[in-house]
Amino acid sequence: MKNITLSIVAVIMAIITISCNQASNKNQQSSNDTAVVSEEQPSSRPKDDDTVAASIVSETSSGQDAKATGKEEAKNFSIAPIVNDYLSLKNALVSDDDKAAASAGRKLLATLNKMDMNAVPADKHKKYMDITEDAKEHAEHIDKNVGNILHQREHLAMLSEDLKDLISLFGTSKPMYKVFCPMFNDNKGAFWLSDSREVKNPYYGKEMLSCGEVKEEIK
Repeated sequence: MKNITLSIVAVIMAIITISCNQASNKNQQSSNDTAVVSEEQPSSRPKDDDTVAASIVSETSSGQDAKATGKEEAKNFSIAPIVNDYLSLKNALVSDDDKAAASAGRKLLATLNKMDMNAVPADKHKKYMDITEDAKEHAEHIDKNVGNILHQREHLAMLSEDLKDLISLFGTSKPMYKVFCPMFNDNKGAFWLSDSREVKNPYYGKEMLSCGEVKEEIK
């Protein structure tokens, strides 16, 4: 009976040993499978070189877009608002109207101040600034001198030179005429700009309305 009991115990121990070995083998196989999957699974983190390349492409694209926008703005830049305000001022002095001239000078000053500086072509920016700063001063003097039309006319003569420089720099959307009056400023003479060939003198008004000569057509 004792021998039978020992045999049964031996069999049970053998069965337990076999089961443990099988479990161990399964765990080992599972670990190996996990390792294989891990090695085959591609990394989702981008390589450093890929990140740098993507950044360069993005920055290059943004730079090109900015340059294209700048070129488009420069292409669309126009001094037409300045020219139109100058003509209104000139016409007010033709009519001997110092109050209308002052109002036109004020409007011209406002137009000069609100021009989009970012739209001015880079290669012309400095010249534009120099010319318009001078033009602003003359427009302001004309605005502040209601009752002193002679002083307004003196500043128109200098303002006309500024406008001529602007047109030379940026061109004009319509033909303009340079008209010269030989008698103004103690016979030293002065010119003005007009959008018509008809001579209407802003320096003398009705006193000598037709005094002057067209010297140049500006296109």
